[in-house]
Amino acid sequence: MQSKGQILYQSGILKQRAQLAREALHSCTLCPRRCGVNRLEGETGVCGTADRAVIASYNSHFGEEQPLVGSHGSGTIFLSGCSLGCSFCQNFDISHNPSAGTEVDDETFASIMLEFQSQGCHNINFVTPGHVVPQILQALIPAYENGLKLPLVFNSSGYDSVSTLLLLDGLIDIYMPDFKFWESRSAEKYTGAADYPEMASKAVKEMHRQVGDLYIGQDGIASHGLLIRHLLMPGGLEETKAILEFIVQQISADTYVNVMDQYRPSGNIGPHKELQTSINPEHYREALGYAEKIGLRRLDQRDLSSLLRRLGLTI
Repeated sequence: MQSKGQILYQSGILKQRAQLAREALHSCTLCPRRCGVNRLEGETGVCGTADRAVIASYNSHFGEEQPLVGSHGSGTIFLSGCSLGCSFCQNFDISHNPSAGTEVDDETFASIMLEFQSQGCHNINFVTPGHVVPQILQALIPAYENGLKLPLVFNSSGYDSVSTLLLLDGLIDIYMPDFKFWESRSAEKYTGAADYPEMASKAVKEMHRQVGDLYIGQDGIASHGLLIRHLLMPGGLEETKAILEFIVQQISADTYVNVMDQYRPSGNIGPHKELQTSINPEHYREALGYAEKIGLRRLDQRDLSSLLRRLGLTI
């Protein structure tokens, strides 16, 4: 059975969307920053990327959620640069250094996807892809031409424009945004993007409209749908609760949610003394308990198990 992506490729719609996306690079408005630079002429905005994607690294990754990694891993492509630029980013060395890696053309980008397929990976996982959507669309043309069949994962910060997401409708199988902040003042303080809560809310709604709730087959592998991550921040418990309420009330109680406690001081947090600490296990337990209380039914079990181990319990 053909995927939607293969059908869009064969119908010529993928090529049309790739052309539209590339035209947007003349005065870039791909993300909510709307820098307006001419990336085709080498100009760069907040993301720091011009006309070619820069790949920092790629590998068969087993550190993602279990429905993505299965037994053969998620074919993960780490893209350099970022349109959000969190000061605490755990991938700071590549997200804030857009030249960290290798520029790739369409054929090279496609060959990496096909290499993952030949290795038996369960999906292609684009990490921080929002600023290189045109390059991804262009690379998908030779990828599908040469037999790509794997599901595509859009692993983003959540700071995505609906207009750009519409170019991906029917192509992306699994959306995996991290809904980071609920308060504009937090987003402004740590990313310089006060509109993050508004933009992320709209983006997640559009993602869910396209792919629905996460579907996991009998083999335990996700084939399509929405998976939301939320990184619990020091002192951020109330924002976490507000985000969880948004998910259950405006997205779906069946949304697959991973509340993560893996925050650690990193990046450039010097000015933000409040970030120079780790997550209180009691706050993490309270966040998970609140998620269950308000009716979220699908919490990532890996992190629940981790919590219970820390509390000296087993399941």
